Amino acid sequence: MAIDVDHQVEVAKRGADELIVESELRAKLARGRPLRIKLGLDPTAPDIHVGHTVVLNKMRQLQDLGHQVIFLIGDFTSMIGDPSGRNATRPPLSRDEIRANAQTYHAQASKVLDPARTEIRYNSEWCEPLGAAGMIRLASQYTVARMLERDDFQRRYASHQSIAVHEFLYPLMQGYDSVALKADIELGGTDQKFNLLVGRELQKHAGQEPQCVLTMPLLVGLDGVEKMSKSKGNYVGISEAPDAMFGKLMSISDELMWRYYELLSFRPMEAIAALRRECDAGRNPREAKVALAQEIVARFHSPADAQRALATFEARKGGAMRDEMPEVTIETGGAGIAIANLAKQAGVVDSTSEALRLIAGRGLKLDGEVVADKGTTVPAGATVVVQAGKRRFARVAVR
Repeated sequence: MAIDVDHQVEVAKRGADELIVESELRAKLARGRPLRIKLGLDPTAPDIHVGHTVVLNKMRQLQDLGHQVIFLIGDFTSMIGDPSGRNATRPPLSRDEIRANAQTYHAQASKVLDPARTEIRYNSEWCEPLGAAGMIRLASQYTVARMLERDDFQRRYASHQSIAVHEFLYPLMQGYDSVALKADIELGGTDQKFNLLVGRELQKHAGQEPQCVLTMPLLVGLDGVEKMSKSKGNYVGISEAPDAMFGKLMSISDELMWRYYELLSFRPMEAIAALRRECDAGRNPREAKVALAQEIVARFHSPADAQRALATFEARKGGAMRDEMPEVTIETGGAGIAIANLAKQAGVVDSTSEALRLIAGRGLKLDGEVVADKGTTVPAGATVVVQAGKRRFARVAVR
């Protein structure tokens, strides 16, 4: 693999909150071998939201540099319950709940990571065989005083809130994952920093070179206040329908939009900075938000879905639809249909001649794009949104 250490460190640090320790990462990269890069997610809910993809995007960037990424599903640690950032004991999940949630994680993560180059692991592989004796040996490697250095434990202890003994096991087990996987780098949100550092200490005890730690900011949810969370209802699920995803992204504030650009967009940072300068100079920020929403929808669905979602959003925004726009199926026997005929049969114009006049006046749109060519044909198998003027829309399936 290419060694260009400066470039790889730059990629690693883009949008990151902290890299521990940069000199160690440079030394690892200088050896020229692919690094083992670990990200663990506990399947505490059945769906992954775009907040999770902040770290998944970073994994993909490092994967594209030639490194081996490991997507770890914490089926064992989910039964303990991660107390990170919480002011109360987190209830552990049952095996059935974990199994049901884990089933969708791999498929959803594969929308970001290259599945052919991703190592999928479950930490029950090594945690369950550890047994009681192994757990006691592991617990002997960390003190209660060190555990109480963690912010959330410290706050709860100071305010006389209960801390269950099993909660101390969570960072130990997460750290042990790094030992089992011989991780070179571990990624996580800023709320995971303590746990990631435990991994470094346990690797030292095991005689391994300690992993580097790369923390990523927590994505603020749609409300602009709390971190994105399904339980708070301020999330955008990556498996949501294109229209729902697009509409949610358009609801964020103009200021929050730039944070989403930094953490979710694949555009170069220079391009994002240039776009922000244009908006500061008078360009409508709505245009930048539309571009971001289309980029995200296209990533998890398709460019065509992103165009249709935009057309749907504009229709709803303009009050053209009540609950849903009309849906029409046009049978063509597999031959496709000319745009003027499609507009007429969809009911958005009264005649093909009206459709042609609209095309001449740039008043007919297909999936949000102005139709400039009267000879445009929509092929069989396509589903499109056709718009005549500002208030007449239809979703058309061509068969």
